[in-house]
Amino acid sequence: MGKGDKKTRKGKIIMGSFGKKRPKNGPRVTPKKQKEEA
Repeated sequence: MGKGDKKTRKGKIIMGSFGKKRPKNGPRVTPKKQKEEA
């Protein structure tokens, strides 16, 4: 398990592939609406 293993994050980085462990677009974080203080 490691650089040659396609199922691990490290292996996917080495091979340049994406999937469940290493999605192309990172987790979607929506910015919280800030309250306007007058």
